[in-house]
Amino acid sequence: MFFNAFIIALREIRRNLTRAVLTVLGVVIGVAAVITMVTLGRGTTELVKSQITNLGSNLLTVRPGQGWSGSQGAPLFSKGDITAIQNQIRGLKGVAPLVRATVPAYFEENTRTSDIQGTTPDYFEIANWKLSKGRFFDESDIREGLAVCVIGETIRKELFGEVDPIGKKLVARNTALIVVGVTAPKGQSSFSDDLDDNIIVPVDILLGRIDGQPTNQNISQLMLSSEDNYPTAGIIVDVTSLLRQRRGLRGIQENNFSVSDTRQIAEAVSASTAVMTSLLGAVAGVSLLVGGIGIMNIMLVSVTERTREIGIR
Repeated sequence: MFFNAFIIALREIRRNLTRAVLTVLGVVIGVAAVITMVTLGRGTTELVKSQITNLGSNLLTVRPGQGWSGSQGAPLFSKGDITAIQNQIRGLKGVAPLVRATVPAYFEENTRTSDIQGTTPDYFEIANWKLSKGRFFDESDIREGLAVCVIGETIRKELFGEVDPIGKKLVARNTALIVVGVTAPKGQSSFSDDLDDNIIVPVDILLGRIDGQPTNQNISQLMLSSEDNYPTAGIIVDVTSLLRQRRGLRGIQENNFSVSDTRQIAEAVSASTAVMTSLLGAVAGVSLLVGGIGIMNIMLVSVTERTREIGIR
C-alpha cells in the first residue's frame, strides 16, 4: 500500500512538475535564509572577538582625555606615571608606553609612509605580538641607546621584498634603524588599519631622535596587561585613583584621562552582535513563515481541486 502511494505521489509530482519545483524552492529558500542569517551573525561575533584578541591579552588602555576622541587638551603621561603604576598597582603583568607617529620610511630605492610606534619591550607581550624571524628589542638595547626596530609583515614586503631584512638599515624620517625582527602577520582590524604596516622602536628613539620631542611628559597612551583571572575592575579603580593623585585632581573634578578594558569592549560587542543575530534570525524566520503559508495555499488548492477523486480512491 505504501509503495503504491509512493508511486502515485511521484506520478503526480511529474504531472505538476512546475508546482512541485516552486514548492520545494520555497522551502529551500526559507530554510537557507534562516541558516545564512544566523551563521553570518555568529561569524561576525567571532571575527570581532578574534580582532580584539589580536590587539592584546587582558589589555587595559589608558588615554588622556575622555573616550576614544583624543586628548582634548588633557596633559599627556610621563615616565614617572609608568614607574608609579608598575610599583603601586597589583595584578599587572606588564606596563608599556605607546607613542605613535606617521613617518616616511626608506630602504634603498623603496619608500613608504608608515605608522611608527615607540614603546618598551613589555609591549610585545602585552599586545600579543609573535615573531616570524629575528628577535624583539630588549632592555639591553634600550640601555645602550641602540636605534633598533621591529617591523611588520607589510613593511617587510613593501620595503625589502625578497631581501632578508634582519640586520639591514631602514631610514625613518632622518634616523637609521637596524631591523632586528619581523612580527608574524596579524592582518586587518576593525579598530585600526593594517596591523602589519608598522615599525616598532624604543620610545626614547622615537621621541628623542625621530620626532625630536622631550621625553619627560609626552606619552600619549599607556598599555597595561592584567594577570590571568585577576579582576580588572579593581585594577581600573586603583589606576584611576593613582593617576588622579599624580595629576592633582581633587574632589568632584572630572578625570582628564580614561581607562578602558578590551574584555568589557569584547563583551559589549558580543552582546550587540547577539542581538543582531537574533534580529536577523527573526527576519529570516518571517521569510520562512511566509514561504510556508504560500506552500500551504498551493497544497490546499491542489487537494480542493481533486476532492472528488480523493474520495473515490
